[in-house]
Amino acid sequence: MDFMKEYQKWCTDPYFDEETKAELAAIADDKAEIEDRFYRTLEFGTGGLRGVIGAGTNRMNIYTVRQATQGLANYIISQNGQNKGVAIAHDSRRMSPEFTEEAALCLAANGIKAYVFPSLRPTPELSFAVRELGCIAGIVITASHNPREYNGYKVYWEDGAQITPPHDGNILAEVAKVTSFDMVKTMDKDAAVAAGLYNVIGDDVDEKYFDALRKQSIHPEVIKEVAKDIKIVYTPLHGTGLLPVQRVLKDLGFENVYVEPQQAIADGNFPTVAYPNPEDPKAWELALKLAKEKDADLVLATDPDADRLGVYCKDTKTGEYVSFTGNMSGMLIAEYILRERTATGTMPENPALIETIVTTDMAKPIAAAYNVRLIEVLTGFKYIGEQIKIFDETGCNNYVFGLEESYGCLPGTYARDKDAPAAVTMLCEVAAYYKKQGKTLWDAMIDIYEKYGYYKEGLATMTLKGIDGAAQIQKIMSDARANLPKEVGSHKVIAVRDYKADTRTEIATGKVTPTGLPNSNVLYYELSDNAWCCVRPSGTEPKIKFYFGVKGESLKDSEEKLEALKSAMMKMFE
Repeated sequence: MDFMKEYQKWCTDPYFDEETKAELAAIADDKAEIEDRFYRTLEFGTGGLRGVIGAGTNRMNIYTVRQATQGLANYIISQNGQNKGVAIAHDSRRMSPEFTEEAALCLAANGIKAYVFPSLRPTPELSFAVRELGCIAGIVITASHNPREYNGYKVYWEDGAQITPPHDGNILAEVAKVTSFDMVKTMDKDAAVAAGLYNVIGDDVDEKYFDALRKQSIHPEVIKEVAKDIKIVYTPLHGTGLLPVQRVLKDLGFENVYVEPQQAIADGNFPTVAYPNPEDPKAWELALKLAKEKDADLVLATDPDADRLGVYCKDTKTGEYVSFTGNMSGMLIAEYILRERTATGTMPENPALIETIVTTDMAKPIAAAYNVRLIEVLTGFKYIGEQIKIFDETGCNNYVFGLEESYGCLPGTYARDKDAPAAVTMLCEVAAYYKKQGKTLWDAMIDIYEKYGYYKEGLATMTLKGIDGAAQIQKIMSDARANLPKEVGSHKVIAVRDYKADTRTEIATGKVTPTGLPNSNVLYYELSDNAWCCVRPSGTEPKIKFYFGVKGESLKDSEEKLEALKSAMMKMFE
């Protein structure tokens, strides 16, 4: 793309509004900034769009949103799905309402009904609504946990999961065909409403969603017994979680719930946090301060679109609050569901637990202990949703739980994406269950470690922005493929899985077998002593991610082993 030519077009073409032109005029003397905004069209990946908000072809704005929606509309029409319609939700980020309207009106102009939530909703409720309303697709305007300058556009298909093959590739191809804004349709909102093409989703969908959450509870009677005794502090981090989380905790019967007041305000500028991500310790400062004032048992945080849940728990022995990784909280919920469903006789036939390849190996012994099939899928919750669809179609298994390491899980099949309000439902019930036994969640975590092993995992990232960064990321991956190691630190490499080539190569023998999973730019190293590591480019950010996992004899031993493995792996990629 000739970036200067495209820049001049945006500055002069009457199609673009005056605000856009003024923003671009302000960078007229900054060639590097112009190049970054116009060197490419913002990539529509396998899940949708994500990028920095601003004017330009490589930015999130009303024009790139319309362009992506036109491609989606063309595909829906090719599938004769226009009468089923598309459900649309948005989070609290800047421009989210505007992008929602643009997407809805583009769909309407193509004769496709749009069903729009009237205000903020969590991403998992959109997943639920797609199936509840019988839609062909869904759109969520969100950049999840990315920094404040980002927004995004995620696409779901009629099964309620984010798009997977063949739909992802087919939609990608249709979006790529929309090469000119002249090809993009839109229409007046009043006309769309009058034609029945713009519809506001009613409260009944909310109520059905909350009913589905309540049904995940296994022991509501236990909650009632101890609800007065548990203190919970919660922060939505300026996002969509406030109302749904307050609602589920009220429905469950918890009485002592304290919301961090500054972060209760939905605000896409995220004024109290630089990075609205429950994985970032800095995001917890205000909530932990409130927790200490209230002497809370649990501290909870959801990301801006409320599909991820972070947790701190008070350690009564030290008086300090302990951070739980997504693997830890996920294993607490998983073990509880499997154990209690087995004990109460409510475990379905042929039960299955699903996790991603970079999620904790502790899931293996837990699943084995309860005779539950464990299925591993590629990184991304859409692949967990895809397995639920396969179960529905074939009857081969029944889903009991799914999780990924990045703070996301789903306890039921009412939705097909990770669900923070549902995670709150289950984790607070788990806390109540152990509270009745005089234990905290941290005590319960230690019990699980003692029973199954001290598994510990970590993540490191390398941020490489812009054109040069993208090239560096590709070079890192190609160099790694060309140089398979025999050792990583003190660990021998047993095998290397290359999901892009669909190969698993045994290092000692050179034997090559297929991975059995879809194509993905991921390298996974199976190591000796129950350890592993993995490298992959992020699908949503200009980063390359490094994952690690070990099994130790104690907390200290696992921490030391993890740190040594992390150090060794990062040296490989210097």
